[in-house]
Formats: sequence, C-alpha cells, structure tokens
Amino acid sequence: AILFLACAVFGAQAIEPWKTMKLWPGKAPGEKGDIGPEGPKPDRPGQKKIIRLANVSVPTLSVYKPKSPNGAAVVICPGGGYNILAMDLEGSEVAQWLNGIGVKAIVVKYRVPRRKDREKHEAPLQDVQRAFGIVRHNAKAWGIDPGRIGILGFSAGGHLSATAMTNYRKRTYKAIDDADKVNCRPDFAILVYPAYLVDNQTKTRLVPEVPVDKQTPPAFLVHAGNDGIPADGSVQLWLTMRRVGVHSELHVFPHGGHGYGLRPTDDPVTHWPRLAAGWMKRMGYLGR
Repeated sequence: AILFLACAVFGAQAIEPWKTMKLWPGKAPGEKGDIGPEGPKPDRPGQKKIIRLANVSVPTLSVYKPKSPNGAAVVICPGGGYNILAMDLEGSEVAQWLNGIGVKAIVVKYRVPRRKDREKHEAPLQDVQRAFGIVRHNAKAWGIDPGRIGILGFSAGGHLSATAMTNYRKRTYKAIDDADKVNCRPDFAILVYPAYLVDNQTKTRLVPEVPVDKQTPPAFLVHAGNDGIPADGSVQLWLTMRRVGVHSELHVFPHGGHGYGLRPTDDPVTHWPRLAAGWMKRMGYLGR
C-alpha cells in the first residue's frame, strides 16, 4: 500500500497546506534586498515538468496535515543546487506521500539563490534551524510529538539536511523569540541523492560543515550509482556514522540517475519510499 501511494502521488491532485507562515518576523538575517522578484523559472526544452522556484528572499514553512496522524513530523528541504527550489517534485509531492503514512509534513521554502560573499548553505541553514524551532515550539498545538521530528532532503536539500543534523548545538543567528530557545536537532534524517557531502578532490572526506559525532541523529540514505552527483557522499556519510556508533541505513542502486523524487520510473531506486517508510516504522518514528 505504501508503494502504491508513492507511485500515485505524481498523478494525484495537488494538496493544499493546512498552514503557511513566514519564518522571520522581519527581514531574514543578512538580507540586503538585492535579490530579484520571487517566481518560477520556465522549463527549458527537454526538461521534466517541475516547479523551479527562484529568488526566494522571504522564506516560509508550509504544514501539510494527514487524515490519520501518528504524531510524527518531517521537515522537507527541496533540492535545486542552492539556486532554485524544486517545490513540487521534492516538496509538495513528498508531503503528500508522508501524509499518506500518517506523518505531518512541513515544506521549507528556504532562501535561494546562493548569496554573494556567503557560504552556499549559510542562509538556508538559518532558515531550517528557524523552521525546526517553530515546529518544535508549536508541537503540542499542531499535534506533533516533539521527539519524533525528522528532516528529509534531496540533492542540495540533502546537503542542507545533513548540515542541519550536525549543526544544532548553536543557532547560526541571533535568537528572536521563544521558538529559538528550543532544540533544533532533527530526531532523524532521510537523505535522497544528497549533494556536496565530500570534498571534490579525494571524494573520501566529508565536508567540514557536516561534523558527524556520537550525537548525530540516525539517518536513512539512498543514491543511484550512475547519479551525476556521485554516491560517494552518501557512502562516506554512512561510513562516518558507522565509525562513531550512530545508526544509519544506506541503499545504493546501480541505476536511477538524479532528480527522480517520488515520480515512478523503471529503475528499482523508485521503491525508495517503501524502504524509507519501513525504516521509519522499524525505528519507531511512525509510532508503535
């Protein structure tokens, strides 16, 4: 049933969020007002149909509620190379799948493109830390178990998720309100074809912004061997977590490429939602 739901998401009618809210009460930290107007980029010939949202200066979170909630929640980080956001392929369609297995889904519209003179992930990490604080601060009101809030990211959003799951001890911005006083550590992570996790030269060292230690949350990773963004990053993250004694589960499929989201293909990697749901269930994140 879980697999059927995952395959049916793309063809189903789009769902609407229960709630959408701005992450910041004023301007987001460090914003200079030099980004153009927000809007979708048109598809180029030969590109798959995706909503490619560009020029995000006012980040938001959108909450999607399941009909039969189990108390778990997942914060979703769409990919797009830190230049655009694939808002349907790796956002709302993923929320619909999570709702189908009883999980509240929170899609984060974080800042893109990369800001001048800042690390590619710096502004997005501020947005995700802020989003986690808001979700956990509102957990009781939103019917969420504050100890079962995960993060799920694709491609650049996978890098962002890995950064969020290893950089939670200190906010990367000045606290604004009570939402910034609660823990912003994800309880678990699902990383789908994550990018930028290893240095470009050796392919064997994790990048410094992903400092794995014994307190790193458990993770589920999936990648295709023929992905243009090599699976080395997922493999090295799995190895590093294993060495420090943190649970993780890794699936590397020979074929599948990049950017498939939940849309069905003929490659076995298309079954990753069933595998991820099974992992969440075994780990107790879907309730017992």
